[in-house]
Amino acid sequence: PNICVLESVRFDEGELKEYMDFVGRDLFTAPLQTTLRQFEEADNFGSLIRPDVTDVEGMFRILESKNVSGQLFISMTHQKVLQALRQSDYLSPKYHVVIANPPYMGGGGMNGRLKVFAQDNYKASKSDLFAMFIERNLDLGTASSFVAMITMQSWMFLTSFENLRTKLLNQQTLISLAHLGPRAFDSIGGEVVSTVAFVLKNASDKAYKSSNVRLVEGRNEQEKMRLFAKAIKGEMPEICHLASAIDFKKIPGSPFAYWASERIKDAFNRPKIESLTISDGQTKTGDNDKYLRCLWEVNASSIGVDNKWVKHPKGGGFRRWYGNVDNLIDWSETARKHYRSDRVARILPEYLWWKKGFCWTLITTGKQSFRIVSNDEIFNLAAPTLFPKNETNLFLLLGLVNTPITEYITKLMNPTINMNVGEIQSIPLVDVDKNAVDGIVKSLVDLSGEDWNSYETSWNFTILPVLNPDYRQTALKATYQKLREHWREMTLEMQRLEQENNRIFIEAYGLQDELDEEVDLNEITLTCNPHYRYGGDKSEDELEALLLADTMRELVSYAVGCMFGRYALDKPGLVLANQGETIEDYLKQIPEPSFPADDDNVIPMLDGDWFTDDITERFREFLRIAFGEKHYDENLRFVEQALGKDIRKYFLKDFYNDHVRRYKKRPIYWLFSSPKGSFNALIYMHRYQPHTVGTVLEYLRDFKDEKLQARKNHLEAVSISAGASQGDKTKALKEIEKINKILAELDDYERDVLYPLATEQVEIDLDDGVKANYPKFGDALKKIPGLS
Repeated sequence: PNICVLESVRFDEGELKEYMDFVGRDLFTAPLQTTLRQFEEADNFGSLIRPDVTDVEGMFRILESKNVSGQLFISMTHQKVLQALRQSDYLSPKYHVVIANPPYMGGGGMNGRLKVFAQDNYKASKSDLFAMFIERNLDLGTASSFVAMITMQSWMFLTSFENLRTKLLNQQTLISLAHLGPRAFDSIGGEVVSTVAFVLKNASDKAYKSSNVRLVEGRNEQEKMRLFAKAIKGEMPEICHLASAIDFKKIPGSPFAYWASERIKDAFNRPKIESLTISDGQTKTGDNDKYLRCLWEVNASSIGVDNKWVKHPKGGGFRRWYGNVDNLIDWSETARKHYRSDRVARILPEYLWWKKGFCWTLITTGKQSFRIVSNDEIFNLAAPTLFPKNETNLFLLLGLVNTPITEYITKLMNPTINMNVGEIQSIPLVDVDKNAVDGIVKSLVDLSGEDWNSYETSWNFTILPVLNPDYRQTALKATYQKLREHWREMTLEMQRLEQENNRIFIEAYGLQDELDEEVDLNEITLTCNPHYRYGGDKSEDELEALLLADTMRELVSYAVGCMFGRYALDKPGLVLANQGETIEDYLKQIPEPSFPADDDNVIPMLDGDWFTDDITERFREFLRIAFGEKHYDENLRFVEQALGKDIRKYFLKDFYNDHVRRYKKRPIYWLFSSPKGSFNALIYMHRYQPHTVGTVLEYLRDFKDEKLQARKNHLEAVSISAGASQGDKTKALKEIEKINKILAELDDYERDVLYPLATEQVEIDLDDGVKANYPKFGDALKKIPGLS
């Protein structure tokens, strides 16, 4: 085989001069001398090197015939010169066909020299090695030669490759293309690696219509092969498309959107979303651990415009219209100075602060979704945001972007996992009944907002739906059934509204033959909709069981919030939510509470009724007061059946894990727990005081030294009692053995962990966040992976 392995060829200072003097300086033109030195970093640049002189065959023969035997150093240089010329010849534009599967490497992976080389020599394709090789391979071909390659698909769509596309469309001709998309190779899994195979002709024919086969829907290598075979036989015309350079240029950025219909291409002649919106800058902290918090971590009184912390949309999962706001950003003057001066950080221009807009999630492997940004929020770069120049157009724009049209058009321009501002601003506008759209979208935003704010991690949460008087019945089961019916109606109404919104825009674009107005239930993005919340292929019964269980978990969580005074049955919204607030602060707001908050901010969570304020006993009390004594047994049974276990077992086994999950590993209730969990006590971090650990210690000692010891003494009496049966004595001895192990565990926990910690009088600052505060308590608290 005729193979050339490129090698680095380096000449020492003066070495080449001596060689040229020996063999004849007149043979070496300035370009040839440059060419000889171009291979000094061949091990780094490889065949991306473009020799200044490529017609070197004649020179190679002349030099090869030179007799340099007997000249040791000249002979060594001679071999290097011949190697450089041989490599130049291989890299000359003389090939009729070039076939390649080039390496992939983005700019971030390039070493410093390669990055500079790319910027200097491959301005149109410098973003990735594979794209540079597209350019290079075309250079290697003769006029009208063919280049066949398989590469990542990103060059077809991303703005960073727009110059490359322009160059290809002006100077070459796409002959054929197989758009493989993700999952083309079983050995390379996932959605991120999306590929394309194509053939280019090294000559321009802008009217030539290439043959393009769309295989992106194939779920694996074999399926794509089957689809391709059918397409070649003419059995699947729906995945075969013809397109020319003229067609590609009709869409902004000239993406190789070969499947775009004529109607869509013509629509791009109309004004774009860009004409109605503003995009300018972004916010990036440069240190998220320091400057970002979850909504529930800090003092509630420090949140909002003109306060230290402001709400901060940061992307999130698939959810339309409203929501996905869990984060806060430090917006103090000190923090803003940092964002302006730090080399990594960025800050939104001041004229865009406190404006309404709509955002989406920058990176997503699924469908895109768009949500309201309110005028008390500052968006994160992970949630790109557009602001309407005229706020009256906000609902119109939000209605458009949440239709299948946007999904269709943006996938033409950029079918990758990134959705940038440029793609959204390039969506063409059409004339619609604005009043109709505004009314529909307002209703959709309201429904989505009602749903989002029904959960306690929302900033605007006021009351748990199952406690809302609108749905109250004589028993909890009947109450849930009425609430569930309301949720069904909400879901179906949202589905109806979304479909009507889709219909209006699809008809306005004339895309009835290409797009469907229908919206599946699993795309109705309400948390109360189990088809969306749980998805998958679950049956209706399974979905209903999951929703009921989660609703009861939310009831238990809210009840615990009432125990600590974060919430109250007698007042909507937050009650105690600022650092160091006490029971006195609670009673100022609710002088005569129906279900009082715990007075010392410590709630034991044990395997029996050892304390009157044990969490299980307090939940039972909550259930009696919230839903009445009459149906108490029935209501408790309903909760326990939904949870799949009795309430005490739920608290001991599942509650804290659920809490940590609900609060995204930034829990507001902290669990003091001995190594084997024989002693557990919950506290509320907003009410924490330096003496709180001492209070936990008092509970531990009471449990260990009084209650457990008293139980042990009783059992010892039974074990030696003449009146006790042998069975009772054996049972007593086994329990004594168990208690002894617990006492040993708790002695160690007290001596080595809790007592030393109590004497430290640990201070916390809520502004520092759970990630900084939780570890201060070390082994005293239950371990949380990634936090402890």
